[in-house]
Amino acid sequence: MKWTPLFLGLGALIGSATLCSAAFVSFEVAGTTSALITGTRDAFRTAIGGGTTAGANGSFGGIRSEINWDGVPADRSDSNLLPGDFFNINSPRGVVFSTPGTGFLVSSNAGVSAPILFGFSNELQTFSAQKVFTAVNSNIMDVSFFVPGTTTPATTSAFGAIFVDVEVAGSTRLDFFNASNSLLYSRNVLVGGNQGLSFLGAVTTAGEEISRVRITSGANTLVANGILGNSNDDFVVMDDFIYATPLAASRVPDSGSSPLLLAFALLGLAGMQRSIRRMAR
Repeated sequence: MKWTPLFLGLGALIGSATLCSAAFVSFEVAGTTSALITGTRDAFRTAIGGGTTAGANGSFGGIRSEINWDGVPADRSDSNLLPGDFFNINSPRGVVFSTPGTGFLVSSNAGVSAPILFGFSNELQTFSAQKVFTAVNSNIMDVSFFVPGTTTPATTSAFGAIFVDVEVAGSTRLDFFNASNSLLYSRNVLVGGNQGLSFLGAVTTAGEEISRVRITSGANTLVANGILGNSNDDFVVMDDFIYATPLAASRVPDSGSSPLLLAFALLGLAGMQRSIRRMAR
């Protein structure tokens, strides 16, 4: 009977340690033009590393990867859906997309100088010309990480994205999860206003391994060009993705493996031994 409070207390301490273990530094900015957010985007790039010159498949020295959508071919652009694994198979950058919606669209320029932004040119702009990106029939998508070009699960230490037309506070955010599907970090994207641009990125500082990022982009959904799910809610699309190049996951996290949790466990065992000695007297 005396052991029950001990184990309840130990469980509470372990839960608290797990929830408080993640540490991130965020980079965030919003503005009406690309120039107003570029400095913060560049600071995020520098925090990850990899230099300024892109190699094949958007790789910067094998340290940082980027996707700007502009190289997506016409047969994978609007009105054709982009396969969720395009940036792990066709252009291997170690990410696979999924959504509860019906797929993904990259906007099309159709060979003209002005980008065709899903039929909403008065509400949207681009950060890097000419294409932007969105899920279809959903405002939610997940980015899962793999060793580029393989099916080997991987993790990253940093992820950021540029958003277009965030008009409502709290409507757009990034959620970071580890391989055990535990939430590591969550942050809302700053409001950029009509046609405005917002950037949010986060870098781990204590060795956390991010295996999935959930992106919630606005509260509205794109059904087809010029057609939204409703006429009231905030419609948000995405431009550049920037992230630390995914590396093979070290292992599935073990809740008993960290030094802090091990210390709690040892304290619990010591307390149990003292209880046993008292009962034996």
